[in-house]
Amino acid sequence: MVKIGRRGSLNGTLRVAGRQGHVAYPALADNPLPRLVALLNALLALTLDEGTDHFQPSRLELTSIDVGNEATNVIPGAAVVRFNVRFNDRHTGASLERTIRAHLDATGEPYDLAIEVSGEAFVTPPGRLSTIIAESVAAVTGMTPTLSTTGGTSDARFIKDHCPVAEFGLLSRTMHRTDECVPVESLEQLTDIYLGILQRYFSDS
Repeated sequence: MVKIGRRGSLNGTLRVAGRQGHVAYPALADNPLPRLVALLNALLALTLDEGTDHFQPSRLELTSIDVGNEATNVIPGAAVVRFNVRFNDRHTGASLERTIRAHLDATGEPYDLAIEVSGEAFVTPPGRLSTIIAESVAAVTGMTPTLSTTGGTSDARFIKDHCPVAEFGLLSRTMHRTDECVPVESLEQLTDIYLGILQRYFSDS
């Protein structure tokens, strides 16, 4: 598989304030959870897009809901939700934040939202670079790789604005695990593939 692009990644922290109190005296407290539910419903109902020629649909996933309260008889003083959006090239981090805030604002509920964008979506359309890589892979392995934009962000996001980018590397079922390893044969094949990429690239220049 040759990665010709990557989805962007946006992290959001949504906080709803309330006032802590005993469940037996709700009039003396302000429960943030009903307001949080309304805000979450707005987020979960959000359809960002249907995907593009090169990307899957953008998707928002909740990653944490926390009230910091293990007691069963206490109304929490605040609630915090964290979420992540993996988004395609129909959006930027800034445009996506505007969309999210607009849907939250439509609920009429008060909230605080902090957004962090760790990478923008990008794609290098199929062309000379991806063809050279595919030909080099096929010459060594006998297999033609697919072109894809799936998976997480990568360091390619730091150089995409300076040159065309396509990524190809090792396959590993133990990636990021203790005792991560790959077969020596795979390293040797990858060396031959990289050499083929360089030879084809400069001979075609």
